[in-house]
Amino acid sequence: MPALVLVAAQLAVSYATALAPSLAGIKTYAPYFVLAAGGALCLAFNRGRALFALLALITAYAAHGWFLSRGIAAFQPRTVYAALCIFVPMALAALALLDERGTFNRYGIARLALIAIPAAFTAWMVAAGKTMTTAWAYAPLFEGAPVLGTPIPQLGLAAIAIGLLIALARAVIADSAIEIGFAGAIAAFALAAHSVNAREIYAIFITAGELIVTIAVLQDTFRMAFRDELTGLPSRRALNEQLRALGRRYTVAMLDVDHFKNFNDTYGHDVGDQVLKMVASRMARVGGHGKAYRYGGEEFTILYPGKDAADTIVHLEALRREIAGYAMKLRSASRPKQAKSGQRQRGAQRGGNAVSVTISIGVAERGARLATPEQVLRAADKALYRAKNKGRNQVSR
Repeated sequence: MPALVLVAAQLAVSYATALAPSLAGIKTYAPYFVLAAGGALCLAFNRGRALFALLALITAYAAHGWFLSRGIAAFQPRTVYAALCIFVPMALAALALLDERGTFNRYGIARLALIAIPAAFTAWMVAAGKTMTTAWAYAPLFEGAPVLGTPIPQLGLAAIAIGLLIALARAVIADSAIEIGFAGAIAAFALAAHSVNAREIYAIFITAGELIVTIAVLQDTFRMAFRDELTGLPSRRALNEQLRALGRRYTVAMLDVDHFKNFNDTYGHDVGDQVLKMVASRMARVGGHGKAYRYGGEEFTILYPGKDAADTIVHLEALRREIAGYAMKLRSASRPKQAKSGQRQRGAQRGGNAVSVTISIGVAERGARLATPEQVLRAADKALYRAKNKGRNQVSR
């Protein structure tokens, strides 16, 4: 998504000069329009980090109009420009590292400081005439550094590169659209900073950065609504929407972890959550092109569009056997919580406490008697209870 927005922004650069004079205000005020829309979404969905990312970008845009519009040769604009190139990507990277804590609270004040403190420091540098500090900011990082054909100082390029790497690493770890959006916003700001002497291009890329963050908020909200947070599987809401889009031939399987309440009472909810994650990870790889969902609690659903029940049994049986044969090691009280030391201790152990679970599966297909998704789902649920009544750890139709 960020790449598509940046490509669109680059295309917009080609057409910016072709706008009619009556539409010239769009080029000037577009960043503020996107700020208003994105800020409203952030407040509605309580996404404080994204809101402060938008504020960082609009601060960079406002600073251009106040200080940089006539070039960056003089001391004042030169200082402001260097500060933007260093502090904006670092603020966005810091927001990527921080957990979401909302907006109107003490955490929001701390995050606002990521913007306010650099702004105050820059204002002090300008007011105090710290020419030596500005000269240091523009000095090459090492002797013989190559000329890269950009007005961005090398310290700013380093800040952009480090910030981008931090945001990308955080995006991989968290698997979150918000962090990917922060990485895209850093890239958009870098392109804007490179075009600091062209106000229209600067505005386009700042707007692109704001759009990337705003779209990321929508993507993350969609994920929370349609994906189960614990297991990572699509949620029941996603299942209900998919059921309405099925054709005339499909099979539904309902799955349940056997004796899960007793398991939770014995080993605790933390271990129970690990079991659900394990079951979900194997369901996500079920054969036959089945699509797994978390129905609720310890219940799951697998949809097989375009499949008869007979086509799915072999894959569901393989799933049942895989889960029944998996032994999950329990964390001992003496095992370190650190990943590396815990891994060494696990490698040194032989045997130890382990638990395993089984699942029961009920299967039903659409037919003359089961014409609607609701009827097929109820039939699969009844088949699931038949599997449990027969002794559990089996597939029933």
